[in-house]
Amino acid sequence: DLRQRAKDLAIKIFSICDNIDTKKGRGVLVNQIIRSSTSIGANLHEANYGASTADFINKLQISLKECYETEYWIDMLQSAGCITDDIKSELLQDCGVIRRMLVKSITTAKANNSNN
Repeated sequence: DLRQRAKDLAIKIFSICDNIDTKKGRGVLVNQIIRSSTSIGANLHEANYGASTADFINKLQISLKECYETEYWIDMLQSAGCITDDIKSELLQDCGVIRRMLVKSITTAKANNSNN
């Protein structure tokens, strides 16, 4: 469910970014949010193939950092007039769900690792 949510968020962001006029210097914002949003899912996918529990946790933590970064770029897109307040709210809500799931997963993985 977490990996699917991350994938869905990235696809939603792709779709939104297709409608942003990058000729007005906003291409940097578009590139950054696409990079950070796709990195959430990429690191989750990579976590499944971690060499150790520590590697697994590290990949989850990178996904979490990318989620926070994506929230920043969402705010920047809205501030630059690229997206509406409603779209910003929807995307931040999606990020919030993913962020909370990541925090819970990291906490659980760390607890399980300390019990071993």
